[in-house]
Amino acid sequence: MAKNLVIVESPAKAKTIEKFLGKDFKVESSYGHISDLPSKELGVDVEGDFKPVYEVSKDKKAVVKKLKELAKKAEYVWLASDEDREGEAIAWHLFETLDLDKDKTKRIVFHEITKTAIQKAIENPRGIDYDLVDAQQARRVLDRIVGYEISPVLWRKVKGGLSAGRVQSVSVRLIVEREREIQDFKPEASYRIDAEFSNEEGQTFKAKLPKNFSTREEAEKFLEQNAKAEFKVSDLQKKPAKKSPAAPFTTSTLQQEASRKLYFSVSKTMAAAQRLYEAGLITYMRTDSVNLSDEARQGAKKEIEKAFGSKYSKPRNYKGKAKGAQEAHEAIRPTNFATHSVTIDRDQARLYELIWKRAIASQMSEAELERTNVRISANTHDETFTANGEVITFDGFLKVYLEGTDDEDVEQDGMLPAMRVNETLLNKYISATQRYTRPPARYTEASLVKKLEELGIGRPSTYAPTISTIQNRNYIEKGSVEGEERAYVQMILKKGAVKTKTLTEKVGSDKGKLVPTDIGMIVTDFLVNHFDAILDYNFTAKVEEDFDNIAEGKEDWKKMMKTFYKGFHPIVEDVQENADRETGERVLGKDPETGKQVSVRLGKFGPMVQIGTVDDEEKPQFASLSPDQQLNTITYEEAMDLFKLPKELGTYEGETVEVNNGRYGPYVRFGKKFVSLPKGTDPLSVDFEEAKELIEEKKKADAPIYMYNEKPVQKGKGRFGPYIKWNNMFINVNKKYDWDNLSDDDIVELIEDKIQKEKEKIVQDWKEEGIRIEKARWGRHNIIKGKTKVELAKTVDVSKMTLEKAQALLEAKAPKKKTSKKRKTSKKK
Repeated sequence: MAKNLVIVESPAKAKTIEKFLGKDFKVESSYGHISDLPSKELGVDVEGDFKPVYEVSKDKKAVVKKLKELAKKAEYVWLASDEDREGEAIAWHLFETLDLDKDKTKRIVFHEITKTAIQKAIENPRGIDYDLVDAQQARRVLDRIVGYEISPVLWRKVKGGLSAGRVQSVSVRLIVEREREIQDFKPEASYRIDAEFSNEEGQTFKAKLPKNFSTREEAEKFLEQNAKAEFKVSDLQKKPAKKSPAAPFTTSTLQQEASRKLYFSVSKTMAAAQRLYEAGLITYMRTDSVNLSDEARQGAKKEIEKAFGSKYSKPRNYKGKAKGAQEAHEAIRPTNFATHSVTIDRDQARLYELIWKRAIASQMSEAELERTNVRISANTHDETFTANGEVITFDGFLKVYLEGTDDEDVEQDGMLPAMRVNETLLNKYISATQRYTRPPARYTEASLVKKLEELGIGRPSTYAPTISTIQNRNYIEKGSVEGEERAYVQMILKKGAVKTKTLTEKVGSDKGKLVPTDIGMIVTDFLVNHFDAILDYNFTAKVEEDFDNIAEGKEDWKKMMKTFYKGFHPIVEDVQENADRETGERVLGKDPETGKQVSVRLGKFGPMVQIGTVDDEEKPQFASLSPDQQLNTITYEEAMDLFKLPKELGTYEGETVEVNNGRYGPYVRFGKKFVSLPKGTDPLSVDFEEAKELIEEKKKADAPIYMYNEKPVQKGKGRFGPYIKWNNMFINVNKKYDWDNLSDDDIVELIEDKIQKEKEKIVQDWKEEGIRIEKARWGRHNIIKGKTKVELAKTVDVSKMTLEKAQALLEAKAPKKKTSKKRKTSKKK
């Protein structure tokens, strides 16, 4: 038995560390937190000293049992969880739950998983940092209280199943307020002047007027003034300039840049970075520091000189701007600068390359530029055209990397031909183009992270789960705003004559940006109206400062909680008792037939239009909004059109054909078959002939393309891409196959591969009892009987699972379902 037991949070981390330690060390994983607040109760003593009640979850009991046994046999236990507050809390929970001996327990931390770092950590153990533990407890307890007390208020006053959170609700507020700015925005038109000239050598370049004209008349008059003008270079200035590299990545800047350059979501970035860290390829990825260690700067210098030459090397330190930044930590960097790229999972490899480039560039020389500014005058007016150029005279860090930007309007300067003062220029054309001011841009995941960091809301480790949560809760969604066509005028002066044409552009189109849903807007309005202190940006940032003070030992966390709760709880009780129900109702007008009020509001099953009120003698009429309609933007005409659905179109092959709007969009119903209409189609515009065509296409698509084992094979395209269906089995068709021209051999191969995979998934199979154990995602297993499924923890050895144990686990789960059904029935009664 090994003398030393090392406990880390993840199996991947354990596997990497084990390579660096000798036979006297055994490395085990706790699989994250082993204990937490209870799932079905508050678990905090709000009447006393706010002491949390922690419990070991069911899926961690086997882990705890195993670790306890190993700890008893070991001479020393090394708690090697991550070096942040969450990692410190994991170490503390392990110490308490495993009932470890203080004299035989050592806490070690490291910011990279390399042999040197691990050995250094072993040589320099410390105790558990209880200030960091208290900071984590304060965050966990405060967020639990906010969510646990406000969420039930939302269930009663808005809609069941909703939730609130200190950081998540403020994040949604940012997105809602930005959306309202966009809706209230009134674009203003002006005319931008662009021109193209050529020098005496015949080389062309573009220039512009540094001001816009507010009216068409002014712009047209200006063009006419240039009809017979002579142009010359009135001034030419060349200035040297330097461009410096960006600092190495922090968590938030990595999230932003991976979004811009790799199109990764924040959660995808963090998952890939976690794997790179656990594999020992990068330093710890949850950090707000831009520092590099002396050792790292030396490693970068050596690699830069070797790969690019000594003139490209310039070691430097950076100072962070983030509030509460922990400068003792390091920025995110490769553990070995000599490794330019890695041959692993593609997404991880791309992220590694981004991290390597940013870190190495931060230690490289500035780029040297020559910026040229040319002023062009005419002999018929006093306005001056300008042209700007930029030439790189020494690429420096640009040889490796250039930081991205969220600004969609940034224009890159190009090169200009050689010119001299008073040189005569020939005008090719001058255009006056009608341009409109733009509304504020919707947030992307990257720009939301940037804004949260600027405001001091949350911390790097919270951004990914926060953004995932508000999307999963359906408060926001990745936008698919199609935009609309807008006409604009362009006048062009060419060869002394002005020609005018009308062009069109698409405006308001936003793909992948964060857009609030109806429920997100309604919940935000309710929370801002009744819990303005919690939704206040300054309050949320102040709480983060309090957590930082607790982590530094400057503030008592229980005292902070008492102060907070004393002001918070009475507000919750008051709102619970006295606030009106919030439905986001908008009155649009009156029904011309009945004179009843027409309104839109949030109903039990989602956004809807209502004709009439509960006070009317007759019951109100209802119609659901389509997926692309919103309560705050739908018009009276669009709302009234919804009552024309479902619309019967006729009879085809003895079945009624009708069009309607559904939860997932408009559709044609033909008997018991449903045919989705193309995205953006107005169901009221569909006639009988179009419906017939769609029905025939659907029938053709559903027709068998092959018979395998006397059972038909069909093909189709679903939410996750193309598939074939056989024997109630859906089989994805990957890019290896030509989807449009699947051969019989392809179909057989796909089916047989799927059958084989399904067989391989089964670990145990008790056919007579109808019970089996199957492999699941992330190394887990499930016990399945009919529709009942029991998820097993990673630590369960399924090869030793007996039928009796499997039956006991299935039976333990079954009563819970029966109980919930009884509750539903009793409510209806």
